[in-house]
Amino acid sequence: MNLYKRWTDMVVEYVKHHGEEAFWDKYSDIERRIYIKILASHKDTLSTTISDLAKEFETTPEFVMGFVDGINESLLESIDLETISEDSEVEFKIDFEKLYYNMLDAKADYLYELSQWEGIFSKEKRTEIHKAWKSSKTVVNENKVGRNDLCTCGSGKKYKKCCGK
Repeated sequence: MNLYKRWTDMVVEYVKHHGEEAFWDKYSDIERRIYIKILASHKDTLSTTISDLAKEFETTPEFVMGFVDGINESLLESIDLETISEDSEVEFKIDFEKLYYNMLDAKADYLYELSQWEGIFSKEKRTEIHKAWKSSKTVVNENKVGRNDLCTCGSGKKYKKCCGK
């Protein structure tokens, strides 16, 4: 069984036996500690194996695989998760702007509020990324219905006499 499959199976079993909250407490602690290291040395590309990273952060290769799964879409070169093993050399070439955006999208305030971001982006840049993220979530209706236009529901009545009441 590959490491990615072991990770997904482990999540299911962990949640079954310990609960979802316990899983997220444990996983987010591991994830936060790894991100602190990566963000603190953001000018260097982290290159390591899954097992070495697991030893360094005193966790299992499965939890590290979860981290790799989470950061994968923020990497400049994504990793084929199905082929990775504990002894695979992984290189984290990170698009930090995309990573910050994805952390906002995941509502991971325990990650995007880390003080290590200050060494990467200015407060203004982080605010700019946050505004871009917010605007991507805002739906703008381009077709404004006037009071005297036909109702959009298809009734044939004027909007003010139908759905606009």
